[in-house]
Amino acid sequence: MRKLHEVLRDWEAVIGLEVHTELTALETKMFCNCRLSHTDEPNTNVCPVCLGMPGALPVPNEQAIRSIVMAGLATNCQIQRRSMFYRKHYFYPDMAKNFQTTQGPVAFCMHGHLALEVTGEGAAERPTCADTAADGSLLERAADGSYTVPVRILRIHMEEDAAKMVHVGGKEGRIGGASESYLDYNRCGTPLIELVTEPDLRTPEEARRFMEKLRETFLTLGISDCSLESGSMRCDGNVSLRRRGEVRMGTKTEMKNLNSFKSLHDALAYEICRQAEVLERGGAIRQETRHWEPSGKRTVVMRVKETNDDYRFFPDPDLAPFDLSDEFVEECRARIPELPDAKRARYQASFGLKRKDAAQIAGDPAVAKAFEEAVAGADAQLAGMVANVTVNLAPSCVALTPSQVRGISELLAEDAITFAQAREVLEAIDGTDEDPARVVDARGMRQSTDADALGALVDEVLVRCEAQVQQYRAGNTKVIGYLVGQCMKAARGTGNPKLFNKLLVERLES
Repeated sequence: MRKLHEVLRDWEAVIGLEVHTELTALETKMFCNCRLSHTDEPNTNVCPVCLGMPGALPVPNEQAIRSIVMAGLATNCQIQRRSMFYRKHYFYPDMAKNFQTTQGPVAFCMHGHLALEVTGEGAAERPTCADTAADGSLLERAADGSYTVPVRILRIHMEEDAAKMVHVGGKEGRIGGASESYLDYNRCGTPLIELVTEPDLRTPEEARRFMEKLRETFLTLGISDCSLESGSMRCDGNVSLRRRGEVRMGTKTEMKNLNSFKSLHDALAYEICRQAEVLERGGAIRQETRHWEPSGKRTVVMRVKETNDDYRFFPDPDLAPFDLSDEFVEECRARIPELPDAKRARYQASFGLKRKDAAQIAGDPAVAKAFEEAVAGADAQLAGMVANVTVNLAPSCVALTPSQVRGISELLAEDAITFAQAREVLEAIDGTDEDPARVVDARGMRQSTDADALGALVDEVLVRCEAQVQQYRAGNTKVIGYLVGQCMKAARGTGNPKLFNKLLVERLES
C-alpha cells in the first residue's frame, strides 16, 4: 500500500470519532445503587436492575447527570433542558436485558465545539492543498507549519455500559477465536457518556490530538480517571475517503474500541491507505465494523454495520423525561475549574513558560497542582526552571513533593549542580522527605562558582592542552567540549561547567 502522506495528497479523509468515557468518579452505577468498581471479584456488584431481571425498575443517578452537564459546558455544548432515555435493542451476551438504556435524538448536550491545535510533525500529515476546515474556512498555518482547526461536537449523550466479556483459549487476539467466554456484570450499568464529533477531522494525527485534548478536559473536570489501559475511556473511529475537490461523502467504515492514542492513529492511517487501494483498483468500500490488530498492524472485518432501524429505538417507559432547571445548569457551571487551555495561557503569560511545557503541565491536574505549589512566590526565571524540572526530570520519579521540586530547581538556577547531578539527587530522594540541598552537600556535589579559583584551573588546562588550543583558534570550536571536560577533571567535578565554558572562550578569543 502507498504511504499515508502520498494518499492524502490525492484523497481527502473524512473522520469522525465516538468517544466513550465511564464516569469512574461516581460511587454507584447509573440506574441502581450497586457499587461502581471493576476491580472486585467478578459478578459481586450486581442486582436485579443491572442484571436485567424482569420487573426491576431503574432510578437515574443525579451525580451522573451533573457530570455530563459539566462535560457539555466544558466543550461549548448547548445544554438541552428537556431530554429523555430510549431503549436501544441488540442481542448480545454483555447486555442481559437485550437492550441498552441510552438517549434518543435529543441528548443532554448538543452542538458543541473545540478548537484543536496541531503542531510539530503531526501538522505535516495534512497536506497544504487541504488547508480548508470542514466549515469551509481557510486554515492559517504558522511559520512552523502548525495550525488550529475547529472541530464540531454533534452531541454528548448518557448511556449505560455493558458487561465485560473475557475470552480464553483458542487463537489469542483473534475475534471469534476463543474456545470459552465469561461475563463479568460488575461493569454493566456503569454510567457512560458518549461524545460524537461531526466528520470534521482530516488526518489520524488530528484524531489523536482531539482525543488527547478531550482526555485532559475530562481529567480536569474530575469526572473520570480516563484510563485507556483499563477501558474507562475508549474510542471508535469512523473514516471514509473522497477525491480532493469532491463534496459527496464516501462509504465509511468503523474501527471499534481503540484503547490507546497510538492505536487510534495507526488504525485510521491503515484504513485510509486500505480504502485508497481498494478504490484505486476500481473496487467499492463496504459499510462495516472493523477490528484493529496491533500485532499485525491491520484492520479486519468484524461484522456488517447495523443501521438505526436494526436497533428499534423507542422511549423507555420506565424513565420519565428530564427537565433540567436553569439553577441546576448554573450550579454545574460553577463547579467547572480552570480548563487546560486557559491554564496553559496563564502559565505562559505569568511565568513566561514555553508553550509546549505549559501545555504539558496544564494537561494533567495532579502535575499542575504540584507545579503551582512549587512556583508559589517564584520569579519568572525560577518558574521556568521548575517547569523544566517538572517536564524533563520529575516524570522519571514516583513521589516527589512540590518542595523537593522547588529545591532542586533553585540549585539548578544557582548553577550549584548540573542536570545530570539533579537527576541523581532526585532519584535518591524520590519517595522520601529528604531536602535536595542537604543531599547535594552530603555528597560533595555542590559546584564552585568562584571565577578566580576556576580561572586558575582554566589557565593550567590551556597550558597543558596546547594542541586543542591551536585547533580552536584554527576554527574547530568543537574542541571546547574537550577543554571543559579537562577543567571539570581538574576541579574533581566541583567546578561549574557553564562558568568553565565562559572562562575558556574569553581566554581563547583574547
